[in-house]
Amino acid sequence: MRSIMYINKKFVIDKVDDRLFGSFIEHLGRAVYTGIYEPGHPKADENGFRKDVIDLIKELNVSIVRYPGGNFVSGYNWEDGVGPKEDRPKKLELAWQSLEPNEFGTNEFIEWCKKVNTEPMMSLNLGTRGIDEARNFVEYCNHPGGGYYAELRKKHGYEEPHDIKVWCLGNEMDGPWQIGHKTTKEYARLAEETAKVMKLVDPNVSLVACGSSGWHIPTFGEWEATVLEHTYDYVDYISLHAYYDNYENNIENFLAKSLDMDSYIKSAIATCDYIKGRKKTNKTINISFDEWNVWFHSREADKKVEPWQIAPPLLEDVYTFEDSLLVGLMLITLLKHADRVKIACLAQLVNVIAPIMTRKGGGAWRQTIFYPFMHASNFGRGTVLQPVILTDKYDTKDFKEVPFVDSIPVFNEGKNELTIFAVNRAQEKMEFECELKGFEDYSVIEHIVLENDDLKAVNTEENPDNVKPHNNGNAKNDDGKVKADLSPLSWNVIRLAK
Repeated sequence: MRSIMYINKKFVIDKVDDRLFGSFIEHLGRAVYTGIYEPGHPKADENGFRKDVIDLIKELNVSIVRYPGGNFVSGYNWEDGVGPKEDRPKKLELAWQSLEPNEFGTNEFIEWCKKVNTEPMMSLNLGTRGIDEARNFVEYCNHPGGGYYAELRKKHGYEEPHDIKVWCLGNEMDGPWQIGHKTTKEYARLAEETAKVMKLVDPNVSLVACGSSGWHIPTFGEWEATVLEHTYDYVDYISLHAYYDNYENNIENFLAKSLDMDSYIKSAIATCDYIKGRKKTNKTINISFDEWNVWFHSREADKKVEPWQIAPPLLEDVYTFEDSLLVGLMLITLLKHADRVKIACLAQLVNVIAPIMTRKGGGAWRQTIFYPFMHASNFGRGTVLQPVILTDKYDTKDFKEVPFVDSIPVFNEGKNELTIFAVNRAQEKMEFECELKGFEDYSVIEHIVLENDDLKAVNTEENPDNVKPHNNGNAKNDDGKVKADLSPLSWNVIRLAK
């Protein structure tokens, strides 16, 4: 089989926003407790943060982290998680039927963000709370002083504001499962009024309005249009969420599901621009794809977990090699839309549907999906170029004309490097050729390959390198033509430099 891609240095999609390589930490399962935070662990620092986990997160180069939810946030009182720990109340956490000790809260999260070199992205409770809570929370986090809540922050030991730039106006408020679920108009009005007061407290915040929890939800489209009719003047982004599964154990159909993500993004952009046209404005609303991943392995096990525990083992998907391929395809899809998708959060970061797993009191290791994210985050910053790809296609149960090869090039001008990300969906070797215009004198410095003969191969604490990339790809540039063999069902990173 053979595929050809054409790249021209002048054909540009857009510069990648660093926030595209974000993640998500929710008070759910073991994401926080025994995940990023475990006082008494042999590798915990003075704050109780696990240093082995911090090191792995730094490898991922995560740019922004959304917190504290997720479904959790729709029943959360932020005041419970600040101040002296001995005074913080334990609460029944209704979204995941757990017991929340509130030992880790806003200020601990900000300290942790500094340790892992990431930006905080704060979610607000618009389920059980609303306008008043939002204005007080922004004051606590961002105002220099004088008001009650800013002075309360200082009393808690934080003289300088946290200066959190990005705030989410609730979470999945379109979903009937959400605590405080709203109708379209109810949420639109609440989001509008909440956004107004937040901008009064801090005019410099960027706001994310809740979009649909998935584009197969009946209210998709109408929800986005109504929400933006009300909030357009105040918000900067609208959110999208998507998770994919392989219950049918159909590899061809599973790896085609990135096409669903692509259609979802295009439809959301069309709705944003429809409202832009109606309002006759020059302002453009961009996308925050702040929950995305593969999620299905743990759903049956979760039904058997006893409720009202602190940090029960929930959503602990053990990812297979084939999952890593779809994650790679989803990253390629996000990069293809770099002109409009400006924030994206792999959900989640540790233990809960995550690239990193830990054992309480024990080790930490990389899951299979760790590697495509790490590669994209470290080598995918720069300007996305618009390729033309000629490749054979196939049909599946749910999708038509699925390309065997999906690929995207990113040019990092500062480093003078061109990186080509490519996934071979075919179950046989693919001869890949890429004609370069403007990069003829660049040399291949690395061809990273993630491949495995066993689609169901996983990494464990005992065998953490069972699925691991290697640098033995055979890509080479011959006078402006990169030629490489793409292994069957593989993730490839071809790096060139001048």
